[in-house]
Amino acid sequence: MAGKEIEAHPKEKIEELGRGIVKDIRSGNNPKFVTYARKRSNILFDQKNGYLKLGKSKEERDFLNVAQSKRFMQTIAVAAKCHKFVKENLHTTIRGLYYQLKYSLGEDVDENIFSEQSESNPLIEDIEVSLDLTRENLNLNANRKGVLAGNMKVMDRFGDEKLEIDCSKQGRSGWAIPSDVDNDIDFVDVKAKYAIVVEKDALWQRLNEDGFWKKENAILITPQGQAARGTRRLIRKLADKGLPIYVFTDSDAWGWYIYWTIKTGSINLAYMGSEVATPEARFIGVTMSDLDKYEFLNKLTMNASEVDLKRAQEMISYEWIKKSKPWVVELERMISSKKKLEQDALQGPRLTFVDDYIKDKVKNKDFLP
Repeated sequence: MAGKEIEAHPKEKIEELGRGIVKDIRSGNNPKFVTYARKRSNILFDQKNGYLKLGKSKEERDFLNVAQSKRFMQTIAVAAKCHKFVKENLHTTIRGLYYQLKYSLGEDVDENIFSEQSESNPLIEDIEVSLDLTRENLNLNANRKGVLAGNMKVMDRFGDEKLEIDCSKQGRSGWAIPSDVDNDIDFVDVKAKYAIVVEKDALWQRLNEDGFWKKENAILITPQGQAARGTRRLIRKLADKGLPIYVFTDSDAWGWYIYWTIKTGSINLAYMGSEVATPEARFIGVTMSDLDKYEFLNKLTMNASEVDLKRAQEMISYEWIKKSKPWVVELERMISSKKKLEQDALQGPRLTFVDDYIKDKVKNKDFLP
């Protein structure tokens, strides 16, 4: 996909796919569905631009190939249903799509088109890649995940209404980030010095209660764990408006990988390339190096499990991470010490210490790349 706003016409693109299949059938040819391969061997790191992307390797499904015929049929069924959603201007979730297609193939065939949602989800992504669309262009949404507070307004066109949402006046709950932040949504009047992404909702609530974003004139975001694509798109949009992006997570492989998926994109979403990556993002903490600076943290570490250590080893093997010496040092220190540290530990001295921690890191530009 191109690294720009997607100007897609999903209805026409799906119809073009359908016309190609009909043409093959009428010509006596074997109908095919072609998409780019989304396997690890076809995931490349764009060193120049700093994000993951798909390579040029393609795969195809043939209707007349016994091993591929069912998957071909399922793919076309998903495309047809999405065409219906777009044509009727109705939206549903990827779970809703699954239930729309969970029915028997026929009275004499004791088999459903889909037995599990795990069968339909990858096919949605295949169609996205093949037609250069996004799930949201196909009128498919995921569950909302992520919250924001700060000095910015959102113009949301929902149905026949046009609503202006003031994210500085959402109280303790904040503005729930939708899964689709591209269609019918504009971010206007953004008045902030930077955006900070806080891994955990509990820490976000702590900072929101302190009025951190008001005092620091920041946009305060929590992805509530691993960032969903809607939150990653929002972060990308804020970066495009010139806001520095800082990420604040636990000091373990899982928290650090949350940062890297925001920064470089993820293997699963490599087909969206720069659309979900923010290479200019910087990591504030928590780091293993903080143990040298803040003595009290040494008493608040936790033992890393074998799973934690294995994940850290995997991260070091990733091309885009092992080229960053400061990150290799952090990962190796975690592995050798077999210790990890939660961002919540910064509340040890006093609840508001986390505010000072972030302010000091930003002021001193104490970041990891």
